Amino acid sequence: MNYNLLGYGIFISVIVFIIVIVGKICYRNGNIFVAALIPNHLELCQQINKSLLVSYYLVNIGYCAMTLIGWETINNPLQLAEVLASKVAIIICILSVLHYSNIFLLTNTIHKLIK
Repeated sequence: MNYNLLGYGIFISVIVFIIVIVGKICYRNGNIFVAALIPNHLELCQQINKSLLVSYYLVNIGYCAMTLIGWETINNPLQLAEVLASKVAIIICILSVLHYSNIFLLTNTIHKLIK
């Protein structure tokens, strides 16, 4: 059995599911957050939030696809579980860092523009 192909399928399914769910949550809550930063410009806030969502999807799904290149050969189910756990954990950590840095940069930029 080719465990690499099985691992690729499981990895892509899990990661795309996580990315889509997190993207929807951030998009829904981001509208409120961006609207609080830029009051009286709701259309601009929605466009900013949409562009953030699209860039979020492109960066994360692209990065996840690129990580498939660096996988070593998987020989047994235990090694498959180890590789999947470590790869998914790395992606989730990267998602959290990108999310918090995005909030930090957006907040600082908006505050500088307002002043």
